Amino acid sequence: MDSIRETDSSNSENVILINVSNNGGTSLPSSSSSPTSSRYENQKRRDWNTFGQYLKNHRPPLSLSRCSGAHVLEFLRYLDQFGKTKVHTPICPFYGHPNPPAPCPCPLRQAWGSLDALIGRLRAAFEENGGKPEVNPFGARAVRLYLREVRDLQSKARGISYEKKKRKRPPAQQIPTLPLPPPPPTGAS
Repeated sequence: MDSIRETDSSNSENVILINVSNNGGTSLPSSSSSPTSSRYENQKRRDWNTFGQYLKNHRPPLSLSRCSGAHVLEFLRYLDQFGKTKVHTPICPFYGHPNPPAPCPCPLRQAWGSLDALIGRLRAAFEENGGKPEVNPFGARAVRLYLREVRDLQSKARGISYEKKKRKRPPAQQIPTLPLPPPPPTGAS
């Protein structure tokens, strides 16, 4: 059956099944949370519940099965109001300075790294709760492009580059080289 579990935020024990494929089947959800969940699992559950609450408060209310990448972008922009990262505008005198010497009126936003991690957790939670990877709104192209745009904008605004960390390779082992044999003689004289 294609269904997505949605947790009711008023009581985390209540689980609502959303039938995605209209096949009419029903099943009981399995309990996937263990009493000793990791910090990551707990954060993923909180993020999932927050997104579910956002959908419930959306006007008009939105079901998860109708959620698209555009709704995810709307959610990310909504979260910006709770951000703590100063992002300088191009007209700010501190644009491009990682440590400005004085305060400025530039807006506080969610940091790119926080948004990137949030989308990763929500993407995993969507699939763990029965969503199909090919319809995962958190993996939509528009969401990836938005995250790249936020990263580039914040990188320029703060003067900090967000380059992928290069993996350290173990040093190459020295293999003793043997001298090469002399070349064979050419032609018989």
